Amino acid sequence: MEYVSRAPRPPLDGLIDDLYYLEGVPPYPRLLLPAAPAPLLIVNLGAPFLIRGGTDDAAAEYADGCVVTTPTRAWECGYPAPTRSVGVHVKPWGLAPFLPGPASDWCDRPATVGRIWGPGAVADLRQRLTAAAGPDEMLTVLEDELVRRLRAVDGLDLVRDVSSTIASTGGTVPISEIGLAARASSTYLAKRFRAVVGVTPKRLARSYRFTFTVLALDVAAPIDWGDVAARAGYFDQAHFVREFREFTGLTPTRYVEVRRRFLREHADHTLDGWPLPAD
Repeated sequence: MEYVSRAPRPPLDGLIDDLYYLEGVPPYPRLLLPAAPAPLLIVNLGAPFLIRGGTDDAAAEYADGCVVTTPTRAWECGYPAPTRSVGVHVKPWGLAPFLPGPASDWCDRPATVGRIWGPGAVADLRQRLTAAAGPDEMLTVLEDELVRRLRAVDGLDLVRDVSSTIASTGGTVPISEIGLAARASSTYLAKRFRAVVGVTPKRLARSYRFTFTVLALDVAAPIDWGDVAARAGYFDQAHFVREFREFTGLTPTRYVEVRRRFLREHADHTLDGWPLPAD
């Protein structure tokens, strides 16, 4: 697959990790994406995606792309073959300035881009992207569109600062301590986080803690799950396993099997990282 990525210019750099262009044949027809603190906005330029959100029983078509706020459970994406799209990897608080309402409205419920920005506006954007000379120009078109759509969001700075602290500690810092340092009540913090991130500070911390723990695993070596759970701060291994299934849709043992399969069949693939084969 061809993958082109670049960092955004200010003021988007405080909201977005990178903009990217993706084209080619995906490694598997369906990919499972664990619940990580990483919202997405994808503008699709090919055949529709098939997406099953964390609370959905069946997959639905997303022709113009999708918007995914911070998920609380694994979700599944069926990429068309071949696939072609542009998108952004967003910081947990980064989607809020581009949404028409609270981020919690789309938590575990992926939305089409047309539902967020309007069908006409997205059709025009897709036309401009398709007419662009190449990936770099396409990313500039998307970047300009995002800058144009920026809006002020109440409490964004507070949420960004608290989220950054949560991230820097791997989700291990007590939320009460952050609230005291920020001079904000737990009720106000939770309200602003639901509006900006889609989940509470405590839930975001759980997501960071789990993500840091699992991404640090060496799946090629034997794993002592009791030790992993203890080092990650879980009360017991049973609690860790329950959370593992909630975040990935898999047991720890099955996760290792599937991850090893991806690495064996597609070493150094563009999508290497979180995506897992769902078939």
